[in-house]
Amino acid sequence: MNNAIFVFEYPENEPIRSYVPGSKDRRKVIAELKRMSGEVADIPLIIGGREIRTGDTGQVVMPHNHRHLLATYHKASPKEVRMAVEAARKAHKQWESMFWVERLSITLKIAELIATKYRHVINAATMLGQSKNIFQAEIDAACETVDFLRFNSHYISDIYNEQPHSDKGIINRIEYRPLEGFVFAVTPFNFTSIASNLNLAPALMGNTLIWKPASTSLLSNYYLMKIFMEAGVPDGVINFIPGAGSVIGNTVMADRYLAGVHFTGSNQTFNKLWKMTADHLSDYKSYPMIVGETGGKDFVFVHASADPDEVATALIRGAFEYQGQKCSAASRAYIPESLWKGIRERLADMHSQIRTGDPADFENFMNAVIDEASFDNITGYIHAAMKSSDAEVILGGKGDKSEGYFIEPTVILTRNPHFLTMEEEIFGPVLTIYVYKDDQFEETLHLCDSTSPYGLTGSIFARDRYAMAKASEILKYAAGNLYYNDKPTGAVVGQQPFGGSRQSGTNDKAGSYMNLIRWTNPRTIKETLLPATDFRYPFMKKDHCTPKAE
Repeated sequence: MNNAIFVFEYPENEPIRSYVPGSKDRRKVIAELKRMSGEVADIPLIIGGREIRTGDTGQVVMPHNHRHLLATYHKASPKEVRMAVEAARKAHKQWESMFWVERLSITLKIAELIATKYRHVINAATMLGQSKNIFQAEIDAACETVDFLRFNSHYISDIYNEQPHSDKGIINRIEYRPLEGFVFAVTPFNFTSIASNLNLAPALMGNTLIWKPASTSLLSNYYLMKIFMEAGVPDGVINFIPGAGSVIGNTVMADRYLAGVHFTGSNQTFNKLWKMTADHLSDYKSYPMIVGETGGKDFVFVHASADPDEVATALIRGAFEYQGQKCSAASRAYIPESLWKGIRERLADMHSQIRTGDPADFENFMNAVIDEASFDNITGYIHAAMKSSDAEVILGGKGDKSEGYFIEPTVILTRNPHFLTMEEEIFGPVLTIYVYKDDQFEETLHLCDSTSPYGLTGSIFARDRYAMAKASEILKYAAGNLYYNDKPTGAVVGQQPFGGSRQSGTNDKAGSYMNLIRWTNPRTIKETLLPATDFRYPFMKKDHCTPKAE
């Protein structure tokens, strides 16, 4: 056995490539876009390393051209879900007992494959299947996926080397066992990197998984799974099972050996999974770990000392990059009356320059929302604002789903700080602004804090440091990731560990040791070098000097 003490040094973040006209990277990703667009992939289940085709199929289409079929996928029935559970349980013993450096080596190989050989493949799949422009795909599917893998490899060496103090005559140590059972990974459509991390973070710690990918991100997720296998992830460690959430969830959540849930998605689904866990508590072998990131109603709060150009730029980027389909997207803004006129003019100017369309056209800043249900939900909020006496649509507001699910970047101005688009998560390119009187700064901060049930991200714009400190204190629990003079999106692995509380999730900070530690089941071992041979303690000895009681 290799008994070296291994430490993986702190890595650098993966550099973001520019894809400027004429560059080699641009040519390669365009070639991949053409190749994938010209074929229809057949996506099977992968259980215990075997491809399984059930014959019950669904379709993967381009959100920006929903008549264009990208893939057909096979759906799992309860039978295949049970097969996946058995495969995960079978793989568990050998995988968890593998020397952790060997597991780390596999994840680092995945990182290298994505950073080099498959960079343009995973980016193109994300662009076509999830309608991301090349920059959004690059920072997600390539860079953030690689960063999760490399930084987690560093954090695991830190965790395993964290050991308790040993006193004289005693040796103490902690073993970081994986969970006893399997982990259920439920991944979202909007980030390829999250789909990777929700699986590979628990796997790195020795766990085996059942992976339920989002049906709308299956193309990139299937490529991820094939890369995992090429890198040497053993059969059964990750079991890829597309299909209906109800079919998969009902079977998995009732299984005695469910040990954990790693989730990113809607509050409604997460709450349902948590309730299902509670319903089966007496059936489980151990209490499952539940780690989840859910919704957000992320804010930008502006003080009168802020720079209008900086604010307007942050609002446009924060609200409309990837069509606002980020849990961290700027969705509500509080702007002082004294700055509103200037910010409004700058917003209108920037808004007029935004192009929306196919991600294969690199001049487009925005693309399509993910599917028809999302389109209908988002436009429903816009229409409600158009009809309300409390609000007006001042920029954008139109949508067209005849070819792709396109919605204009939309800005709503409201006179009611509790208008529904200030309170409810929309998950689309819609920003609602409330203008407050300059002398009501603190009052409006408390309003911002109490308006939304979420607590994910937020921004404070100010040059006045006292004002910034006051805002940070009042908004202490309003955001798990708080930004000064920047948009509330774009957390970088290793730099801004990500997560929020309240109704935004369990705040276990993806991209840090805090998330990895949740996938361990520590065992403390104490060894006494010279065990006692007499049950009596020294205080029990007779004291010959003790005076007799009178």
